[in-house]
Amino acid sequence: MMNMHFANEQEKMLHDINLLSFVVVELNLYLDTHPDDRNAMEYFNHYNRMTNQAKKEYSAKYGPLTISCADTSECSDWKWALSPMPWEGGCK
Repeated sequence: MMNMHFANEQEKMLHDINLLSFVVVELNLYLDTHPDDRNAMEYFNHYNRMTNQAKKEYSAKYGPLTISCADTSECSDWKWALSPMPWEGGCK
């Protein structure tokens, strides 16, 4: 495997989230056609938990990636759009 170099921790975290998300999507597609595969289901649950945890950690440090990661329980303000999104240069 190639040795990846990242500009900063935020970029590395986004890379890891992308990898984990890819695995979850692929397992989802596989399970759509093989719904009785218990091993695949265990892998899906494992990687889905890892993805959710990675997104939670990213959101705590840099702000939510998706609306489902936005935690508004402890504030009365809508802060979703206040920080730049990664595609707006928020990963610099």
